[in-house]
Amino acid sequence: MRKYLLLDDNEAFAENLAEILRDGGDEATVVTEGAHALELARAQLFDVLLTDMKMPGMSGASAVHRIRQVDPGLAAVVITAYPGEDDLETARREGLLAVLPKPVPIPALVSLLSEARRDGLVALVEDDLALSDNLTEVLRARGFSCITASSVLDADQLAAVRPFAALVDLRLPGGPDGEALRRLRARFPELPVFVMTAYPEVLLPEAMPEHAGVFSKPFDPAALLNELERAHASRARRTS
Repeated sequence: MRKYLLLDDNEAFAENLAEILRDGGDEATVVTEGAHALELARAQLFDVLLTDMKMPGMSGASAVHRIRQVDPGLAAVVITAYPGEDDLETARREGLLAVLPKPVPIPALVSLLSEARRDGLVALVEDDLALSDNLTEVLRARGFSCITASSVLDADQLAAVRPFAALVDLRLPGGPDGEALRRLRARFPELPVFVMTAYPEVLLPEAMPEHAGVFSKPFDPAALLNELERAHASRARRTS
């Protein structure tokens, strides 16, 4: 049984979705204010937070940020009728499972929520935007949330989140080969890392953690996802 926290000032929409989730055998708690959602997140563990973006008082972006400080493993989905707003970019930097437009098709939303994983945040550090977008979609289809960076400087911004694994290109703008990997290792010494590179000849032994996997480009995304599945399952066993 999964536990959902639904935050939306449109209570009718949230209650309708909650009833659908409950009919599927899960728990769903509806709140209309960010402060109440934060209070509940301090008291119990939820699998997924679903929040509207534009609400009176605490915005959806602020709610995601503050609740993630309490529970970093919570998967988060944002729904919004204003996809161009600045707050949305703020929310993305927290590492979201998805951003969905309003009105959102309920069957698609329920399917997405059912696949979401606790402690499933992946840091994806890749400057090839087409590959990054493709991997993000593949990750989401498996229930993994994703936060992306495309340079060494961007990778430094990941210090505020807690990924369970990282996918890292060795050659990125803003530093020498392997610099983003070195910085991630310094911040997260035990983080499982999967290196993606078109230049396997420049692999740097001093930068490679013992538990790193290497995928030479072009690689099969399914093989990479299978390794992530194993890493996530291993983490779940250690923390259960």
